[in-house]
Amino acid sequence: MYLNLLDKIGDWNPQLLREIKGRFKVFNVIFAFAISLIAQLGLFIYHLGKYPNNKYPMNGLYCNLGRVYQKQIESVYKLIEQTQKQVKFYSSKQNYDLTKLLESQDKLQSLKAQQKQLDYNLYQQPCPISEINVQMWWRDHWEYIFITLCIVFIYTLLVAGTYLLVNNLAQEEKHGTLNFIRLSPQPETSILTGKMLGVPIVIYLVILLAIPLHIWSGISAQVNISYIFSFYIVLGASCFFFYSATLLFSLMSNRLSGFQPWLASGAVVIFLLNAMQFAFSSEGLHTTAAWLRLLTPFDMLKYMFPNLLNNSNPSLLAETQFFYLPLGKNVFTFTGLHLLNYGVGCYWIWQALGRRFRNPNATLLSKGQSYLLVACYQVIFWGFTLQYTKNYCLAYRNYKPINCYYDLNYQIGQNFLWLIFLNFVLLTCLFMILSPCRQQVQDWARYRHQQTSSSDAFSNKSVWRDLIWQDKSPVIVSVGLSLMIITIPLLLWILLAPALNIHHHNAIDWVNRIGRLKAIIGVAMFIAITMIYATILQSILLLKTSKRVFLSSIILGILMFVPPIIFGLLEIRPETNTMFWLFSNFPWAALEYSDTITTFMSLLAEFTVLALLNLHLANQVKLAGESATKALLAGR
Repeated sequence: MYLNLLDKIGDWNPQLLREIKGRFKVFNVIFAFAISLIAQLGLFIYHLGKYPNNKYPMNGLYCNLGRVYQKQIESVYKLIEQTQKQVKFYSSKQNYDLTKLLESQDKLQSLKAQQKQLDYNLYQQPCPISEINVQMWWRDHWEYIFITLCIVFIYTLLVAGTYLLVNNLAQEEKHGTLNFIRLSPQPETSILTGKMLGVPIVIYLVILLAIPLHIWSGISAQVNISYIFSFYIVLGASCFFFYSATLLFSLMSNRLSGFQPWLASGAVVIFLLNAMQFAFSSEGLHTTAAWLRLLTPFDMLKYMFPNLLNNSNPSLLAETQFFYLPLGKNVFTFTGLHLLNYGVGCYWIWQALGRRFRNPNATLLSKGQSYLLVACYQVIFWGFTLQYTKNYCLAYRNYKPINCYYDLNYQIGQNFLWLIFLNFVLLTCLFMILSPCRQQVQDWARYRHQQTSSSDAFSNKSVWRDLIWQDKSPVIVSVGLSLMIITIPLLLWILLAPALNIHHHNAIDWVNRIGRLKAIIGVAMFIAITMIYATILQSILLLKTSKRVFLSSIILGILMFVPPIIFGLLEIRPETNTMFWLFSNFPWAALEYSDTITTFMSLLAEFTVLALLNLHLANQVKLAGESATKALLAGR
């Protein structure tokens, strides 16, 4: 039976069979069984060691008698407070009454003695065994076991699996077998899927052996079985996403050698720790960056236990929306939101894997794919931005807000910085992965200059077509088109903002404060500054120096971070020095304080600089495309 199963696996995925034969050794199986069973037994014994005994404190959570004493103490506190007021009243000059004063003092002393006795009983005496709510203790401690296993599953699968995958590909590269795998007739999807399923197979076995205890603890903790299997679905999708990203990282960073596994697993640990901190906080998923949190299953865990932390609001996750659709209302739609988020990321990662696996020198995405990628993530960003939340409330009743309004501008205004930041990061990443090497640009330029055509108009049209679609051409036009895709939703919001601000809450209506014209100019400034950065970086990448990638990264960091640091040190504020801020990478800070003429002239100056830089880049590409003989004759 075992051999028949292996034959079927080999027919379906030969790479998976290769990984299973290499790892499914007797020692590895025994080790997985031992680790899993010892960890489960240790976890159960640890929690069982906290079972309440005859020394369990009276003020413990599970002592029924303690709640009785607590209520008595509260009532005695109220009587003491009332009696103290009586003593103060009868001891005053206006209402002095010695008899009632002495009675009140005697009563006060009696109440304090009673309070002391109750405090002693509550905080010093153990709870009688018969008064301990053992059933509630077991339910809560099964819940602790279930939550602990969930967190262990997440970290073990994602961190250990990431390390094993990266280490495996690094070893394959080191021993030269990765190129042999590339030459096999199997499709890359089959090969990489075999790696994802086979390399961490011992980790899968460890987790699989803990599934029965996990399901049993969840049912004992009164967790709905649909929630448990929804968590498994989200966890599986999370593994697929992280493992896919891991494979892509391995193919991109083969020069790091033995440092690759530690770097990848360390990055995953840091990301998971931050995601867990935000997921278990009192904040909901009402920001543009919520898609980052939904790349981990922690919010699914919080959804199963809404009171996981005392300061959490159980309704926050239930209020999660995507383009106003209430997808947090039930577990199925909330799971679907996770899967949508994972699906978009995995699709683009596998597009890059398909290109990079066979050809290590190819760009991760084609230019045509990059436009679709930007459009997809605009849908994701704006989907999490467009949510109805209680923006401001006119009154409160019993500490609960009433008469709350839901102006759309508030949510977009609150997420405006997130939209700009995430899109800027997206553009930077696209620029780095789409930029062809110097040799590719040189070959393209040389081909363009050697091409002859009877029509200059046709030639110009062909050049623009190449700049838009050809992977070997410079990426400036591609960055510009991506910027247009990004800014279209922003421009629509700017044009519609006054109509969307139904209740005219001017404190949050940014467009009304600066005016629609200056807001549009601000978007144009963002485009111009980003294009200037892209042109500078493209010029650096065309230099003959071998350190051009490192140099371009340093220049980008200087352009992005040095000006704000200098402004902060010199106390150059946008209210008083608008011109400096208008030329920075965040001109919106100064738009409210600058006049329209100054803003327009700043925009004109930026586009002039952009035009000059592109002229220089065009000459640089032209010189790079010259033949060696022509360059020699020209003295270059």
